[in-house]
Amino acid sequence: MSSVYTCLWFDHNAEEAANFYVSLVRDSRIDAIYRSPADNPSTKEGEVLLVDFTLGGHRLQGLNGGPEFPFSEAASIVVECEDQSEVDRLWAALTTEGGEPGPCGWLKDRFGLSWQIVPRELNEMLESTDRDGARRAMEAMLQMGRIDVEACRRAFRGEAIGTSA
Repeated sequence: MSSVYTCLWFDHNAEEAANFYVSLVRDSRIDAIYRSPADNPSTKEGEVLLVDFTLGGHRLQGLNGGPEFPFSEAASIVVECEDQSEVDRLWAALTTEGGEPGPCGWLKDRFGLSWQIVPRELNEMLESTDRDGARRAMEAMLQMGRIDVEACRRAFRGEAIGTSA
């Protein structure tokens, strides 16, 4: 049976990035590190070429490809968080040391990879049969950087809101 996974192109820091990512997300680990058997355009013989890792139970591969193809927001890693403390922990970790906060739960980490840090409860609100509540929660979320679950709850219920994100 075929295997399907995503390969992420890094600028010579795939091992550092993979180690950082697996330290943040449950059910994550480094699976294998492959060193280049010969000089090639991106790495010298013996240097790390590929890093296979599991992130939240999903197989990924990091490639030390060089600076030619930087990440963009066209692809992102989504983490559906159980609660506000998990949102806050991941947001803080991923935006430090050169990471950049963005709108609506999006951010870029220090390697340039885009992430969406989304509370599970927000997804439930947006999928609710209460379409007015879903609209209000969405409108509140659109005003945030880091998602504030309690502010989304208040908006969903139709209460006055203010965000702390």
